Amino acid sequence: MLVGIISDTHENMSAIDKAVEIFNQKKVSIVFHAGDIISPITFSHFDKLNCPIHLVFGNNDGEKTMLKEKYSKRGSIIQTPPLEYVLEENNRKIKFIIFHEPPQNLEDLAKSGEYDFIIYGHTHKQDLRSVGNTIIINPGEAGGWLYGGQTITIVDTQTKKVEFINL
Repeated sequence: MLVGIISDTHENMSAIDKAVEIFNQKKVSIVFHAGDIISPITFSHFDKLNCPIHLVFGNNDGEKTMLKEKYSKRGSIIQTPPLEYVLEENNRKIKFIIFHEPPQNLEDLAKSGEYDFIIYGHTHKQDLRSVGNTIIINPGEAGGWLYGGQTITIVDTQTKKVEFINL
């Protein structure tokens, strides 16, 4: 199963459109957004996804009531991260936990082995590392406002291959 990961879009509509196009082309089954969506006007762009999207609020998100109203039509949005999500594939449970800001106990959480994937955003910097059997991922910034890069990530849950894609 392919999972799309995006974060820190910061209302950059052209970046969102490119990400949605790639996620649809790659036929991802689900998308996780690790926060800083910013406003409900982004929904009409993410609504073009061919799969559900699950989001967590970031520190810059505003108009949370309307964001929840809009995005609950396509998946879920969690006001107080983390979002825990379990996918089932080939009679196996794959556990994700999604934050906006990386928790202080990130390494300990990974060492616990409770999750297959830990996803976070906020830093706008890509991160990919394995701690035991847990893979930690920050897709970097999709919006490109802070460092100029625009990236998303696609994860193959069967092979655990993680691909960073430049928008």
